[in-house]
Amino acid sequence: MKKLYVLIFLIILLCVAFGCQNQVEKGISKEEAKAITDQILRLWNQGDLTLAESLYAPDYVRHHPVPYANANLDDFKNTVIANRTAFPDYKLMFDEIITKGDRIIVFATVTGTNTAPLEERPATGRKIRLSGIYVYLIDDGTIAEEWTYFNLLSYYQQLGFTLTPPGLQ
Repeated sequence: MKKLYVLIFLIILLCVAFGCQNQVEKGISKEEAKAITDQILRLWNQGDLTLAESLYAPDYVRHHPVPYANANLDDFKNTVIANRTAFPDYKLMFDEIITKGDRIIVFATVTGTNTAPLEERPATGRKIRLSGIYVYLIDDGTIAEEWTYFNLLSYYQQLGFTLTPPGLQ
């Protein structure tokens, strides 16, 4: 009977010992995040679309406040081209980069001057400065998914557009 108690005690001790160990969080390092974010900046600021194939996963998904920008990798590339055409001095800056597990969270600022049409909107000649947050899900070294958040109302107001509630047009 004593051997049974000792055996049960050892089993409980092993369960506690292994169960209380800190789990090593799978994730990307600060160095990997820096390499990825440097490539994102080069893609947007220099229009280097050749980076897209190695930087983004083939089944990449983008979540963006502008409906036409929510899409796959080809649509993303078209968005980069459209923005860099409408804002030839387009500049994306990463103010702070945070890594958490398999995600990179970036606080960013975008600036540019609208000198050409973007979608159905005419060029305004106005400068914009927007702050936003980008969240990148990294899978096997590539961006699998992206969430982009910024204030669309501020964007349109800086371009000179006004908001008219329905029924007051």
